[in-house]
Amino acid sequence: VNPGFQGQLKLYEAMGCAVDSSSPLYKRYRLEMLTERYRELQDLPREVFAVDPTSICQNPNTEVLYRCRKCRRALFRSSSILSHTEGSGPTAFAHKRITDSAQLCSDGREKCTSYFTEPVQWMEPALLGVMEGQLLCPKCTSKLGSFSWRGEQCSCGRWVTPAFQIHKSRVDEVRTLPVGNFQAAKS
Repeated sequence: VNPGFQGQLKLYEAMGCAVDSSSPLYKRYRLEMLTERYRELQDLPREVFAVDPTSICQNPNTEVLYRCRKCRRALFRSSSILSHTEGSGPTAFAHKRITDSAQLCSDGREKCTSYFTEPVQWMEPALLGVMEGQLLCPKCTSKLGSFSWRGEQCSCGRWVTPAFQIHKSRVDEVRTLPVGNFQAAKS
């Protein structure tokens, strides 16, 4: 049996035997297939890019919004974050010299210091026709992270392909409170 087909079956089973296009598993699979199909990366389909949070009507919801720490421009929502299984930690960086002071966790494993997201509409000009580069804030041009269609290594040691990596230290989480809770707290 074709290993690609087996992978698709495992993905289908993990999604509860239904195709869920909003699933992070499905989004990651779609991006991996995209990198194989579009070698030039010039004419990417529009549906690959998540909607820019600044173009969405501000409906009160419980989804977390991430903003540039410097200028406060909305960058992406929590639904755009693509999770990955934690890697082997510092041992994955054996080719680099890691000192004990570089380890962030007492148990010898490093936590992820970045968010890996699906591409968002504001990233499109930087991504087209280029295999890797920096991700800059579209408003203030401060460096947020980097991208590589070939993949990048997370601080936890896991290799993520393709990688649209935004450093946690460069963004702020903004949690919106439901309107009902605000009114209840007000009275």
